[in-house]
Amino acid sequence: MSGWLPSAPCTPRACIDSKGSVTAVPRAVLRLVTVLVVVAAGAALTPVGARIPARAVRWWCRTIVRSAGIRLRITGTTTPTGGLLLVANHISWLDIPLLAAVRPARMLAKAEIRHWPVAGTLTAGSGALFIDRDRLRALPETVASIAGALRAGGAVAVFPEGSTWCGRAQGHFRRAVFQAALDAGVPVQPVGLHYTTDGTASTAPAFVGSDSLLTSVWRVVSTRGLVAEVEVGETIAAGSHPDRRSLAYAAQAGVTAQPQHQDHWTSVAQAPVKIRRTARRRPVSVASMRIIRHTGTATARATSSPAADA
Repeated sequence: MSGWLPSAPCTPRACIDSKGSVTAVPRAVLRLVTVLVVVAAGAALTPVGARIPARAVRWWCRTIVRSAGIRLRITGTTTPTGGLLLVANHISWLDIPLLAAVRPARMLAKAEIRHWPVAGTLTAGSGALFIDRDRLRALPETVASIAGALRAGGAVAVFPEGSTWCGRAQGHFRRAVFQAALDAGVPVQPVGLHYTTDGTASTAPAFVGSDSLLTSVWRVVSTRGLVAEVEVGETIAAGSHPDRRSLAYAAQAGVTAQPQHQDHWTSVAQAPVKIRRTARRRPVSVASMRIIRHTGTATARATSSPAADA
């Protein structure tokens, strides 16, 4: 494992709240089976994936989320055509279909996913770009591949934190992928992803630490009242920032600012659900303080390393 590899201090034991309302086992099993059937149907169509209309891809991704018993709320709009770098915070495996529900895009995925059953085949067949996170020297080649896809007029979706976080804490955006947007001269679209139950933040969908994919999927389908909030931020125009550092900072601000300045979530075709307002200086739990402390240490170490620019 490379010392520069992005990682989060979040773990299932420390960060995932298991006290939420649980749905009945038969219903959870039905949800699980439905999700597997929908995903398998998509995997079967990967050989002709390039010819599937974007509208059908969005519908399929939304069906995956809803099959898991999750209500979906999307606010804001994204650029429908042309080269675009989609960037979002990273919490769960659900983030991938959520981004595709906004705009179908080629995902930047870690190389290990190639070897995952079903998910690996589906990811590779979708035209994903893979990054070998253990090899820092391979980073320029990956950036060049992303820039090439963007110049060709496609959308590329990236999670610049480089690792999943629990949702209550968040990592900083790594800068390297933003160089691809600068090189290709395309806009950047920040997207904020959040999960709630009963109007408050939920960590049930978090896929962190030693969590297995099956354990995470079962926890999601077993949780009652999950809502996925997708906040599409304002597009950052091409050429509006001189370097990748300032562009990454602006993109992360676009992801985190929206929930901090809203008193409620706007629902599409549903009544608004009030949630607790999140202030910048709210009291934090002991677990959160530990996360912040560890994050600060990790950031300091990364800054002192030449790889911090990744």
